[in-house]
Amino acid sequence: MLACPLFFLSSRIWLSRSLSRQLLRSPSASRCTKPSSFFKAAINLCPGTFIVGVSKDYYCQPPAHWGTGQGFVTSGLDLQPRDKAASCRAFDTHVGYIGDMNRQYAFTNGYTAYPHGESGTFSISPHRFQPRSQPALRRRRQLLHRLFIISGLSICILTLLFPSWRAAIFGTITLGLLSANDDFQLETVRYYDLSNAQGTARGWEREERILLCTPLRDAAPHLPMFFSHLRNFTYPHHLIDLAFLVSDSKDETSPLLTKMLKELQDDPDPKIPYGEVSVIEKDFGQKVNQDVESRHGFAAQASRRKLMAQARNWLLSATLRPTHSWVYWRDADVETAPFTILEDLMRHNKDVIVPNVWRPLPDWLGGEQPYDLNSWQESETALALADTLDEDAVIVEGYAEYATWRPHLAYLRDPYGDPDMEMEIDGVGGVSILAKARVFRSGVHFPAFSFEKHAETEAFGKMAKRMKFSVVGLPHYTIWHLYEPSLDDIRHMEEMEKERLQREAEEKEKAERANRIKEEFKDTKAQWEKDGAAIQDMMQKDQKQKSQPQQAQAGQGNQGQLEKTPDSKKAKDS
Repeated sequence: MLACPLFFLSSRIWLSRSLSRQLLRSPSASRCTKPSSFFKAAINLCPGTFIVGVSKDYYCQPPAHWGTGQGFVTSGLDLQPRDKAASCRAFDTHVGYIGDMNRQYAFTNGYTAYPHGESGTFSISPHRFQPRSQPALRRRRQLLHRLFIISGLSICILTLLFPSWRAAIFGTITLGLLSANDDFQLETVRYYDLSNAQGTARGWEREERILLCTPLRDAAPHLPMFFSHLRNFTYPHHLIDLAFLVSDSKDETSPLLTKMLKELQDDPDPKIPYGEVSVIEKDFGQKVNQDVESRHGFAAQASRRKLMAQARNWLLSATLRPTHSWVYWRDADVETAPFTILEDLMRHNKDVIVPNVWRPLPDWLGGEQPYDLNSWQESETALALADTLDEDAVIVEGYAEYATWRPHLAYLRDPYGDPDMEMEIDGVGGVSILAKARVFRSGVHFPAFSFEKHAETEAFGKMAKRMKFSVVGLPHYTIWHLYEPSLDDIRHMEEMEKERLQREAEEKEKAERANRIKEEFKDTKAQWEKDGAAIQDMMQKDQKQKSQPQQAQAGQGNQGQLEKTPDSKKAKDS
């Protein structure tokens, strides 16, 4: 809109100057004319300050000042004002236009070189050296002037009738030097076209920005794992803005978060650093402890979820920018998730979409278990139950106190099913939510009160469905939450630990008894062998000792028989 007044102002100045040039170059200025005829032409067409130098009888007279409505005619050295000069004889005149300049004389220093009216040898009349304009050139100029005026009027009319054309028209006229988004605006005024931030199925190709929101409370043990996931996201990191809300923390969450963010943003790999990073600290008076039994206990659910809803709303309202097309909510204690989760969820092009969330378990507990039971379809039983509750009551899933018999997204998981299969749901869990930014801009939020007997993320899903947004879940696309044992699990684990220790003690006692017996009787066999060998030696010696007397007696007996035998028999025997 600034182009119209600027255009008319420049046209007015240009027109005035062109008329003055025509008057300067007019043939009437070089021949004898009557001052009265000049007054009518010059003063009526181009009001302003005019100067005329009148030369009479080769004597240069002081200049006269021309004003609107009357002229000054010279009479010697005296200036006499007259409305008409019809009775004056013709003068040789020179007319010059000085517009708004406050000049007193037509001469360079404000006075003539010949103050007494005499003429010098080098007296020059400037009008004699002015080129005369040709009629064809004047007509061409007039045509161009008219075209210029018509074009300016047309542009002004178009910008008034079609406001959406203003940016294109201004960009074309100024060759892009003055754009509606950058230079052609005040420093305190910003222009955003939210039609470019709607969210599409292939946002990474259209460079759509994502706001990643993560509430934190006593999350220091989980931050290293969370930042490892951030480094591995395949969605372009420069298109993701990080937003953290640290609330009611008693550990080192805030300083550790600052340290890890600095390491992330200072990474030498240009693909690792993220876009804008916001860290907000706000306490909400959360009195529920962070242990599993306190967080997941039935008595604390209603108040806890209302405070969590406030935290989510604070974080979102403080960090959502007009440039964001998507908002991704992610808990810090997700243990395993695909690196392509943003693209996988975005590809469905739904207003609100969530994956299935399970958690691993020890082998003695079955190995795995559904975790997020807040993603479900509405049931007639739950609606009937809601009608019987108080206005401020909050229904929570997974507890025996509220038997809703709703179809849960978690229980429909098939490990071999199609991960792209969609299921319409009414309530959503808060572990991992991808939503279009226009959902929140339309007024959907996380109710910190009982909305249709629900609060926080479940009420968020209900509100989105009420406002005709699409809310779906992926039953066969699973991410894994960090295993956090419940109180029953802890008790069972303690009993198992006692049994294990008792069993180990018994085994240890048996081993010690065996070792002791072994140590006590480890040389028995060798001793028996040794003793046996000694006994054998003794027995052999005894036998030898016994056998020697017998042999001696036997030898003596044989000798005696030989002595008693006759000589004839001996000779015969020999």
